[in-house]
Amino acid sequence: MNSYLIFFKKNFLVMLLVLIIVVLTFNQQKSRMGTTRLSVSPEKAVSSIGMAEGGIARDSYYPQPISPVPPTDQKNRLVITDTSLSLVVKNVKDELTKIQDLAKQQGGFLVDSNLTKPEQGGTGTITIRVPADKLSETLEALRGFAVKVVSEHVSGSDVTDQYVDLDARLAVLQQTKAKFETILAEATEVEDMLQVQQQLMSLQDQIDSVKGQQQYLEKSAELSRITVYLSTDELALPYAPDNAWRPGVVFKQAVRSLMGFLRDLGSMLIWVGVFAVIWVPVVLVIYVVRRKRRVV
Repeated sequence: MNSYLIFFKKNFLVMLLVLIIVVLTFNQQKSRMGTTRLSVSPEKAVSSIGMAEGGIARDSYYPQPISPVPPTDQKNRLVITDTSLSLVVKNVKDELTKIQDLAKQQGGFLVDSNLTKPEQGGTGTITIRVPADKLSETLEALRGFAVKVVSEHVSGSDVTDQYVDLDARLAVLQQTKAKFETILAEATEVEDMLQVQQQLMSLQDQIDSVKGQQQYLEKSAELSRITVYLSTDELALPYAPDNAWRPGVVFKQAVRSLMGFLRDLGSMLIWVGVFAVIWVPVVLVIYVVRRKRRVV
């Protein structure tokens, strides 16, 4: 036993180096296994919303206006409404199901839902779309699901001028297409006919793109988007509380941190044990070599 203790003392640095390598390997693997957040460009996000919600995805080509259109003063304006709520609830999973059912009852649908389950409670996010005329009714029902409404934000974006601008572009494109169709009917040369047909195909693609953008704006105005953040812990919600320091919350966070540390320590010990097939032989070889040198 004494010989082993002497060996460990003399080779402390070597064993420490091996342990550091194991820990670094463990941390690298842990980071790979962690949740990866995907970065999506705004263009792809808009396209995804259009496809998921029954709309037409925006084409990458956005035709430039032939002439600027002044702001319109029409009464029936297109307004896209976005609402966000932060709610403290008793059970996140149950409330997510209730919100999804509520969206269906109101004639809307689920866009996205996410649930995370830490040790001391759940955290979730859900996005739904409901008809704009039922927004107030839906918000009132959502407030009833909560133990406490932490924050609420409603924003509107007026896209009427953008829609009218698209309408003007569509008219110009359709007029241009009609002229090319007339030219095609009078063309006699095959080469001229092919060139005109190519222009007609390009114009039709642009017309479809503008119509798709108009339909997207119409659907977005008809269906209000509501994003709800849910948690059993008020500090886990995306807002800054009035009184940030509370002993009970601090204790809860400390317990979470301790549990996380113990979990990571246990995982690291498992890694050390698994990698024993590498570092134990190395230590034994060094020990045998040192002992032989002593004997000699």
